Amino acid sequence: MAEERRVCVTGAGGFVASWLVKLLLSKGFVVHGTVRDPIDPKNVHLKRLENAANLKLFKADLLDYESLSAAIAGCEGVFHAACPVPLGKTLDPEVEMVAPALSGTLNVLKACSEAKVRRVVVVSSVMAASEDPDAPPGKITDESNWSSKEYYKTTENWYFYSKTLSEQKALEFSKENGLDVVTICPSLIIGPMLQPTVNASSMYIIKTLKGERETMMNRMEAIIDVRDLADALFLIYEKPEARGRYICSSYSIKAKDLVNKLKSMYPNFKYPESFTEVEKDLNVSSEKLKQLGWAHRTLEETIADTVEHLLKSGLVDVN
Repeated sequence: MAEERRVCVTGAGGFVASWLVKLLLSKGFVVHGTVRDPIDPKNVHLKRLENAANLKLFKADLLDYESLSAAIAGCEGVFHAACPVPLGKTLDPEVEMVAPALSGTLNVLKACSEAKVRRVVVVSSVMAASEDPDAPPGKITDESNWSSKEYYKTTENWYFYSKTLSEQKALEFSKENGLDVVTICPSLIIGPMLQPTVNASSMYIIKTLKGERETMMNRMEAIIDVRDLADALFLIYEKPEARGRYICSSYSIKAKDLVNKLKSMYPNFKYPESFTEVEKDLNVSSEKLKQLGWAHRTLEETIADTVEHLLKSGLVDVN
């Protein structure tokens, strides 16, 4: 009988993590999923997944080390996908968002080190690599680039500041403690949802289809299908040669061109009419990830599956 393989996924009920859990279960893994409340209805989709008998949900909080340690114990690897996102405006973002994100990441890594896991994969963001106000126009962002934390502080973009800081600290922890940590930096994540609640990146498409944007910034959008991201997470976990950071993005397309693509496939929605040009564009490269053997769906397949899911779920209606 093959040896049982057991891994932990933090924030298991989220958009990305749900697809990752589904993939891991299909590969025969036993999965420990951390959630804030295992009996919360918003996590019921996890219990309906194929092979859900091999999924164990743990009540855990990123700031509660013991709860994380209990979930990680006995696992050969960990995927850290959870990230605290406060609801509404925060009075003190460094205390309410940045500190919990950083402390949560370090708690996960300390628990992994204690449990002697084989590898940890941390989900970061392409925005931890691509925001450098001094970069020349047209520069292609790769894994050697880091976003300016000072720029994020000045512009009060605390979510991406916390993502950048947490990823840097995770890689520092790896060097200092001999823990195998690999990070992945996805771009704008779209695709069908498994979870019942709408996540922030899916709102980008929903608002575009519902006519909630009269005008749009015509910036370059780097896009990744959530299912291709799950494949990438699994790939960099399994490949022994995977090291450091990996940018994960399948297509870069101007917002106006994306709307025109949507319009050609689904003409009966109310789309933005005007577009504001921007001086600086986002250009990213996933070449390092492709060298590991990663491949992705076509943009048309991602768009079709996303829109069909939103229609079926009643989250958008044709006009």
